[in-house]
Amino acid sequence: MALESLQELYLEQLKDLHSAEEQIIEALPKMIEKTSHTELRQAFETHLKQTREQLRRLDQIGQRAGQKLSGHKCKGMEGLLEEGEETMKKRADSDVLDAALIAAAQRVEHYEMAGYGCARTYAHLLGLNDDMKLLQQTLDEEGDTDHLLTDLAERVINDDALTGERQVGRGVERDADMATGSSSRRSRTKDSEARQ
Repeated sequence: MALESLQELYLEQLKDLHSAEEQIIEALPKMIEKTSHTELRQAFETHLKQTREQLRRLDQIGQRAGQKLSGHKCKGMEGLLEEGEETMKKRADSDVLDAALIAAAQRVEHYEMAGYGCARTYAHLLGLNDDMKLLQQTLDEEGDTDHLLTDLAERVINDDALTGERQVGRGVERDADMATGSSSRRSRTKDSEARQ
C-alpha cells in the first residue's frame, strides 16, 4: 500500500499499534506465569488491564475514523515478543529470569512509546485533538510502566539476581576450598613452622 498522505501514515501507525497491543495481551499472561517476584507479577497484571484499555482506545479512534484497525501484523512487536519467549524457555534462576523479563518488557515499552509518540504527533498535526488526548493517555501509561519496571529492577530484582549469583559463586568457592583446604592448611602450617 502506498502512503501518500500523513493521514494514511497515521492510520498505518494505528494499525501497527493495534496489532502490537493484541500481541502483548497474548504474551503478558505467559510472563505473569513465569514471574516469581510478587511486585513484578502485580506490575504485569496491572499492565495487562491497561493494555486491554489501550486496545479499546485504539478501537475508539478507529471507529471515529471509520477504519477497522485489526487484521494487520506488527512485525516489530512480533520480534520483540519472540525474543522474550526464547528467554522464558531458557533454564534460569528465578531471580535472574525476573530481571530478564523486565529487560524484555522494557524493550516492548520503548517500542510502544516510540509508536504512540509518533501517532500522537500525527493526530496533533491532523487536528484530531480527541485522538491526540487518547494517544497521550496511553503514552503516559507506557512511560509510567517503564518507570515502574526500572524502579523494581533497581530497588529489588537486579540485586536479588546478583545476590543469588554471589551465593552460587560462594558455594563453588567453598566447595573448592573444602576440596583443597586440608592440603592448603597443611602447607601454610609447614611454612609458618619453617619461619619460626
